[in-house]
Amino acid sequence: MTKDPNKPRGKTSSYAFFVATCREEHKKKHPGTSVNFAEFSKKCSERWKTMSPKEKGKFEEMAKNDKVRYDREMKTYVPPKGAKKGKKKKDPNAPKRPPSAFFVFCSDHRPKIKEDNPGISIGDIAKKLGEMWATQSAKAARLKEKYEKDVAAYRAKGGSGKSDAGKKSGPGRPAAKKAEPADDDDDDDEDEEEEDEDDDDEDDD
Repeated sequence: MTKDPNKPRGKTSSYAFFVATCREEHKKKHPGTSVNFAEFSKKCSERWKTMSPKEKGKFEEMAKNDKVRYDREMKTYVPPKGAKKGKKKKDPNAPKRPPSAFFVFCSDHRPKIKEDNPGISIGDIAKKLGEMWATQSAKAARLKEKYEKDVAAYRAKGGSGKSDAGKKSGPGRPAAKKAEPADDDDDDDEDEEEEDEDDDDEDDD
């Protein structure tokens, strides 16, 4: 994110003012000479530790005045739109995030490890918990792998795990029985009745 050039310069500590003063003194004594930052910082730190409160007072006063300047400028400072706001304060009444699986695992097994190993250090407890967790994770991974292989083999054989209820008839299922043709006996009876009537007519003649 681009720094806002209009934002007030941050507060300077008393030690920072002291280091800046030491740098100016070094430049005056050794003009044009490059400074070894690590060595220079070490010397400044050692010198600061040996200084009396009275000697530090000048730099502490400078820091105090700079804080007043910073607070005054921040009161009139308006951050640009879209600038990142400070971290939102967490609501104490909001639901707490559940612990991770590893955290729960450690809570369950830590007392047992302490009981079996009196005087064991925190570092060794953490190490043992890590080893136990790795073993459990590996075991779970193996079981998952076996399950996936079994499912693949089951599906390769045609298994789907779904019920056959409601499915249409397919290969291997007996076809529905066809309706049998109507009995022709009724037609034969009608023919016989017609023949009997013809015989009666001939007798009358």
